[in-house]
Amino acid sequence: VNSLPTPTILLDNLTFPECPRWHDGALYFSDVHAHKIIRIDADGSARSVVDDAHQPAGLGWTPDGALLVVRMLERKLMRFADGKFTTVADLSALENVQLNDMTVDARGRAYIGAFGFDINAGTPFALANIFLVQPDGAVTVAADNMRFPNGMVITPDAGTLIVAETVGRCLTAFDIAADGTLSNRREWAALPTFPDGICLDAEGAIWAAAPVTGECLRVREGGEITDKITVADKGVYACMLGGEDGRTLYLCTAKTTGPELTQGISTGWIETVRVEIPHAGLP
Repeated sequence: VNSLPTPTILLDNLTFPECPRWHDGALYFSDVHAHKIIRIDADGSARSVVDDAHQPAGLGWTPDGALLVVRMLERKLMRFADGKFTTVADLSALENVQLNDMTVDARGRAYIGAFGFDINAGTPFALANIFLVQPDGAVTVAADNMRFPNGMVITPDAGTLIVAETVGRCLTAFDIAADGTLSNRREWAALPTFPDGICLDAEGAIWAAAPVTGECLRVREGGEITDKITVADKGVYACMLGGEDGRTLYLCTAKTTGPELTQGISTGWIETVRVEIPHAGLP
């Protein structure tokens, strides 16, 4: 396994950065407990683009350029355009705990993972769903019996969805039909740790954030780990390939324990590492 250099801190003083996306020449991410969506431009300058996002998680964009946002606790998919939110779909009747990460395809269809159980409160484990939300707001269960579905990617040919099952300690793949439905569930790679956010590169390998071990792992289909990034004394919760050439790996890191923390709110950073293979697929 090739160990990459220690990441460089790009942005600090965050609460809990998650769900990073490279879009329109900039990095966007949710600062979950600050209820903000933040954009970092190519020159490194950062600004909040949404200030009251109600505990945001997964981000994506519609074909017409509107921002889609998962509100975790409200269990809604929201559209943000012209400075205001509108509801695309209310999933609160289908998921009783929280929604999580999301990937949006080129047609604006959203795949949204659910918690299924309250992992933060230590309640008993329960299986969860991935929901498919159509652009008109229609909701179906795209996949059930998931072991805490988390980060998701769509391959460049739009034919495969790969999902990090955190509690399952694996990456799971599905075929995507023309109507967005999923089939042919299979294990893409077993992992030695619990994956969170993921992103895809141009060789078809996946970078998987591993919060418990403070690592980000590059994994090939079948489970071979080719590269590893280690961040001391923090968890790595999500990752995204971006930058002008697609070869900057952005890491969302955070401390969730320690004497300096109060009220259960973590301390977070965006960190970067340069890698060889550029970004591919969605997000």
